[in-house]
Amino acid sequence: MNQAKIILGVLALSAAVVGCGQSPKGQGQAEQIDRFSFAEQTENNRIEVRLDGQPYTSYCYADSLKKPVLYPLRTKGGHFVTRGWPVQPRANERTDHPHHLGLWFNYGDVNGLDFWNNSTAIPAEKRMDYGSIHHAAVNSMETDGNTGVLDVTKYWQGPQGDSLLREDTRYVFEVDEEGNTSITLDIQLTALTDVSLRDNKEGVLGIRLARELEHPSDEPARFTDANGIVTEVAQANNDGVTGHYISSEGVEGDKVWGTRAKWVTLNGAIKGEEISLVILDHPGNPGYPTYWHARGYGLFAANPLGQKALSDGREELNFSLDKNASTRFRYKVLIHAGGKLDTAAINNQFTAFSED
Repeated sequence: MNQAKIILGVLALSAAVVGCGQSPKGQGQAEQIDRFSFAEQTENNRIEVRLDGQPYTSYCYADSLKKPVLYPLRTKGGHFVTRGWPVQPRANERTDHPHHLGLWFNYGDVNGLDFWNNSTAIPAEKRMDYGSIHHAAVNSMETDGNTGVLDVTKYWQGPQGDSLLREDTRYVFEVDEEGNTSITLDIQLTALTDVSLRDNKEGVLGIRLARELEHPSDEPARFTDANGIVTEVAQANNDGVTGHYISSEGVEGDKVWGTRAKWVTLNGAIKGEEISLVILDHPGNPGYPTYWHARGYGLFAANPLGQKALSDGREELNFSLDKNASTRFRYKVLIHAGGKLDTAAINNQFTAFSED
């Protein structure tokens, strides 16, 4: 309870709405409305991303988070698809894994340092075993019709401030004519020293889901009540909990964990709105097709590097980069609301993404 209060005090985010702008596209042309807009709030260590003038997500980079994240993720209609805890807790949310926040990219073993599990909950005597990712620069913020692009630079640092990796990431936000939204992450990692990313199940692209998108479970756990107070319960309340994983290979439910697939969709409903949340892997990524670290309790993650851990020892990948060498990861997150995306529609999205 005390830890949750500390995190809330440090990380509380504003939900203020600021109007979006319109951009003329040259003389003699009709004025084009840019659907996305950005507003940097340096005092809050975040950049608000708005869609049609309404909050869509934010790029949050406070050092207390231990890595930049996109938080929260919403449908175009405003429903949260990510967990609020520990930043903005909502009723009936799990309170495990305080490092699971929004959408993020990191890894559990980089030169022996754990970047994945780091949070303010780590005891002081153990912090030398953890790394953190620090926002360094906003390179550009661009809007054009149905697309917005945020380009940033980050550094993966050890506990004494030594930089191991430079990360350059382009977040591409898009909305289509039907109102479906997507976030493409184009990530380049450049080694600033010899770097080893040894086989580890904790990685690399993660989303922590809203309670409604978890799989139903009758196991005991810790949840928040209507006032955000943490309570131990003997059996989870599954009212409105509707999540169900399906992979490109036809694997379903909790069985998706530890399998390879080109994509995985999570189907569910929030307040009567049917939702498909999809992560697409890219054929150019290391370790493609990725293994999935997808858990029924709400962790939805793609991990191409933790092959030994996720294949029960059948395969192993100890990925490394020599100093000054680079590698690239690309993922696309689709947020489809108002129905479920079928396999054919997702395969079409995957083909377009893989050929991009």
